[in-house]
Amino acid sequence: MEVLALIPARGGSKSIPRKNIRSFAGQPLIVYSVACALSAEMITRVIVSTDDEEIVEIAQQHGAEVPFLRPPELAQDDTPDLPVFLHALQWLSDQENYRPDIVVQLRPTSPLRRVTHINHAVLRLLDHPEADSVRTVCVPFQNPFKMWRINAEGLMQPLMETDFSEPYNQPRQLLPEVYWQTGYVDAAWSETIHKQESMTGRRILPLIIDPSEWIDIDSPDDWHRAERMLESGEISLDELGFEVNIE
Repeated sequence: MEVLALIPARGGSKSIPRKNIRSFAGQPLIVYSVACALSAEMITRVIVSTDDEEIVEIAQQHGAEVPFLRPPELAQDDTPDLPVFLHALQWLSDQENYRPDIVVQLRPTSPLRRVTHINHAVLRLLDHPEADSVRTVCVPFQNPFKMWRINAEGLMQPLMETDFSEPYNQPRQLLPEVYWQTGYVDAAWSETIHKQESMTGRRILPLIIDPSEWIDIDSPDDWHRAERMLESGEISLDELGFEVNIE
């Protein structure tokens, strides 16, 4: 069973310039995802998809493969995941005759993910071959049934439509259970990506994680909070299951 971990890491970034190679607790951010992938028993190959030569050098130094450069048109701010993964899989098929069974997406913006969650996502997919993909999810801090939109007249309208009356005025305990997709670990059969032209397909299995285990870096505040957690010992690489030399 060939299981490819693909780490998408473009050179540009608006919220945090050059974030994928910016120093996070002493090492470039992308190094954490590479080290985590290399430590996962269920992963057989680790590749970084990037358009940036500096990312290529850092990724290769830390054990990942970078067999191709991503075309600039697939490294824009608004580029979705699907064409990036289709490009990688097509290149590997054409140039190396390599066709993985499962593809795992590991975003560099989740540097503190657990190796066990990568393994569990792959195993869950293997245990359910009828499914198209597995996504990590967690219970959100806010229930969307209590969220609003503001219409053209400036009046509030419930974000979620529902059969029961005024869900936004109901106790949280009476609202339907909902889950937030974390983008932490996504695993899919490569056929799902190719044949359905989708990162998930239609039959998506959840891998439920504790909200405290999900740390995504999307802003400078997120960055500083996650870095403090690691440097203070609130979370350790030992717990996460991989090693990185922290300065």
